[in-house]
Amino acid sequence: MENVLFHKYDNGVAEITLNQARSINSLTYDMLVKLKESLLTCERDSTIKVVILQGAGEKGFCAGGDMKTLYDAGKKGEAVEQGEQFFTLEYEVDEMVYQFNKPIVACLDGIVMGGGVGLAYGASNRIVTERTKWAMPEMNIGFFPDVGAAYFLNKAPGHIGRYLALTSTMIKAKDEIYIGAADHFMKSEQLEKFLDALKAQSFTEKTIEDTLTQLIQQYTSDSPDEDVLKDIQPLVDEHFCYNTVEDIVDSLEKDKSDSAQKVKETLLTKSPVSLKVTLKQLVDGQGLSFADCLARDLTIAGHFMEHPDFLEGVRSVLIDKDHAPNYRFKTLEDVSKNQVQNFFA
Repeated sequence: MENVLFHKYDNGVAEITLNQARSINSLTYDMLVKLKESLLTCERDSTIKVVILQGAGEKGFCAGGDMKTLYDAGKKGEAVEQGEQFFTLEYEVDEMVYQFNKPIVACLDGIVMGGGVGLAYGASNRIVTERTKWAMPEMNIGFFPDVGAAYFLNKAPGHIGRYLALTSTMIKAKDEIYIGAADHFMKSEQLEKFLDALKAQSFTEKTIEDTLTQLIQQYTSDSPDEDVLKDIQPLVDEHFCYNTVEDIVDSLEKDKSDSAQKVKETLLTKSPVSLKVTLKQLVDGQGLSFADCLARDLTIAGHFMEHPDFLEGVRSVLIDKDHAPNYRFKTLEDVSKNQVQNFFA
């Protein structure tokens, strides 16, 4: 069965579907090859006016990259080579979407995490539903938020981006729009109706953008979710304004509120290496372009492929699923500035 489907409709709408529903469309190298081919086809075909990007199945758009394959490669001592091949192509496809010269409608229904976030980020129209669950969960597996996260997380209000990266917190539709990770909310049944209408819509060369915008507006509504991130913005900005993880933890420690203590406890369950590398990635990434952040991510990812705590994190969450990682570096004090700096060399 094809793991990426491509279809072109008579009205000039093309449809690219990630077709691995069993794995919630987790990205493999082969899928990325086909995604690149499909995007190039859409770019070169002058009769294609709008592109739909979606995931098969009811569980989600994309759960991220295929870390199990990289784990297997790591056990064989081949993670560096396979990782470089995988991440180079993944980031290239993310950049293609970001720079794409035609409207892309990304249907972010269900789970959207990690590599799925990076793939959809650059789309011109990102639609979320009441079923959307968005996260950059890499901290849970001893990795770091890649796919250009230093670019888009730094665009979130205040220090929300740091909070989401370091805690791997999952958010829903209203918060996704709040941080700039999505553009429109539609109820899931309205999304289906919108896509049917889009595949039947007539487009003229001069009015593609306006026609698409008007069509989207017919099916959008306000998200029923609560403003979770907006409500905790003062707490996040107070504690995550610091440029070292130790200072963030100390600030949370001094705040005796239940909310602050829960955040502190969450942070201390993560890999100390991942925490420190990620915070430096975000601090140094402020003001960089999306392409520059992706280039830095490729360097950082290569170093993680050689790091034992990455393999241990993947093992604990995705392989054995005991969620009890035995990291080599157990405390923040175990990780020196030089060790962190080496990830960026």
